[in-house]
Order: sequence, then structure tokens, then C-alpha cells
Amino acid sequence: MTSADAENDQAAVLAPNSLFEPVRLGAIELSNRIVMAPMTRNRAHDHGLPSDLMVDHYAARAEAGLIVAEGTWPSVTGQAYCRQPGIETADQVAAWRKVTEAVHAKGGRIVLQIMHAGRIGSRHIKPEGVDTVAPSAIQAQGKVYTDAAGMQPFDVPRALSTEEVEEVIREHGRAALNAAEAGFDGVELHCTSGYLPIQFLCSGTNKRSDQYGGSVENRARFARDCLAAMSDAIGADRVGFRINPGNTFNDTSDEDSVASHVELMRRASQLGVAFLHIMRAADSAIDAFGLAREHFRGSLILNDGFDPESAAEAVEAGAAEAVSFARHFIANPDLVNRIRKGLPLAKFNRKTLYTPGPEGYTDYPTAAD
Repeated sequence: MTSADAENDQAAVLAPNSLFEPVRLGAIELSNRIVMAPMTRNRAHDHGLPSDLMVDHYAARAEAGLIVAEGTWPSVTGQAYCRQPGIETADQVAAWRKVTEAVHAKGGRIVLQIMHAGRIGSRHIKPEGVDTVAPSAIQAQGKVYTDAAGMQPFDVPRALSTEEVEEVIREHGRAALNAAEAGFDGVELHCTSGYLPIQFLCSGTNKRSDQYGGSVENRARFARDCLAAMSDAIGADRVGFRINPGNTFNDTSDEDSVASHVELMRRASQLGVAFLHIMRAADSAIDAFGLAREHFRGSLILNDGFDPESAAEAVEAGAAEAVSFARHFIANPDLVNRIRKGLPLAKFNRKTLYTPGPEGYTDYPTAAD
């Protein structure tokens, strides 16, 4: 046996084969079960336009079975962060099309995460005259970085009227249509991390008295209706959503997070959406994965700081159809190849996660470089 044969045999042993089986999530066909999780990286241009850096970044990771592109606002009212992309205007659609074409040219699949930030934001980030809105006029505790004025407290939001809530729901349908026009294979609704859908779902942030507040059925209505609008726009088999029961990020609190998320999963199952992207909160005793398997009828993508071995074990055990990686994809554009060959994984530079420019974004080498 030659040394090359020995290396190949070792790679075959180290590579978790279950991760390289194809799978179908609704209408979206994946060549493998390794998913790139959505990550805020703040590399868009002004006015929410995706940049050429973003084209290079996503294209370099197109070997993933599926890329979930970063949280993107459906309307500028929903913008949370500086240099965050949108999917509202024709120019944004055209700029995103460069990303999807580059990914598809390498045989990849990519969906867009739709993220309305609600009360998480600042007047120093949004254009002048654009309100920060929420289910109720309750300010989130904490601060957000702004290019214009440094760290600033979150705005005191204005409570949406019932008619405005219904318009925001329609905006999600338009965002899904725009994403399809931009060439995305589907969309994912961001329903965690303290943004608008979870603000409606949680009792601590939703004090409304209309059909979108009060009972858990009413509080789940907003996210359900957004999923329905997106499904009507592009087909439920191209729509997914992301949740993280028990997560308290961005000052989120709920009197019964399990009951709230079970209701949302029940409603989403009735719509027949393609997948649930489920996370476990590190500081919560909730068995989020168990809840998802019990209450969601559809494909699951798990996310919980997996390494290649534990991800393969989860898929082999039938716990999910796929597993998503976030941090590993930052420093390893060739993550899929490294997992396949059992190669060491590089570590990312935390200091360049959100800074503008290519450093820490498009300059991480592949194993062969």
C-alpha cells in the first residue's frame, strides 16, 4: 500500500459518510447534509445593497448542501444593524442575484433568511424619518453599534396598529417574491434572537389586546401569518423558519417558552412548510430538539455548536435531516471538503466578525492554499 493509499483510507474512515448523503427539504434538493447557518457579517453597502465581497464569500462556501444567507430586512423599518442587506428594492434584488448566480454556478443551493428586527435597532442606523416598531411600545434593554454614533441604546419603539401589522405581514410575502426573483431557492423566517416574530410570540414583549396579543394562539399568529404570506408567494415547500426555545437574546422573555414554541410549530406544520431550523439555547433546560421532533411535521435542521463527528451521529440517529454550522464556516470556506477528508479545522478571528472589508471575511484560505 502506498502512502497516498493510506491517506485515502484514513480520510474514508474519518469522513462522516452520513453527512454526504443527498436529502430533499421540501422542493429544495441538497447534495449533502452540511448546512451553512445564517450569520450577520455587516458587509453590505449603503442602502442595504449586497456587495461584491458577499458574492465572493458565499461562492467560496457553495459546496455546502445548503447556504442560509444572513438575516435580511424585508423593509427598511426592519433594519437592525449597520451594513445589513435588504431585499426590498429592485437594486437590492439585482445585487443579490449576483450572489445566487455565483453559488448556483458552483452547484450550490441558497435560501435567504428574512429578518425584521422590530424594536432592535436605532435611529442612527435607519434612514431619517423611519420608525422603529414593535408589538408593544416597550424598549429593549441593551445597546447596538452604529457607524454614525458608536454604541447607542435601542430605540423606544412605536407600537404597530393592527392595520400596520397586516401590512408588515404582506411585506414578508413581497420579500419572498423578491428573493425568488433574485434567484434564491427558498426563504427562512427568522423567529428568534429577539426580532419581530419572537417579540410577538413572547408574553414579555407582547402586551397587545387585538388578535395578535393575549393568548398564546394570538401571539403565534404573526409568525404564522408571515409564513403563510411567504408560502402563498413562492410555495410552502420553499419556506422554512428558525426558532430557539428559551433564548433570551436581545431582552426577550416569555412566561412559557415551551408552550409558545409548540403552538408556533403546530401552526407551521399545518402550513406544510419545508423545514424547521432548530437551535438549543445554551442557558436553557428546554429540550428544543425533542420538542421539534414531537411537534413539527417536516424536515429538521439542527444547530447547536456541532463538530463533524457529533453532526454525523445526529444524522445517523435520525434526529434530523441536516445539521448547520456557523463558526466553522467562517474560517473554513472549504468546510465540506475538510470534513470529507478529515482535515483540521481553522479557527476564526473574533475581532473581524463585523468589521467592513475583506479581512476576516474573504481572506480565509482553503486547506490547499
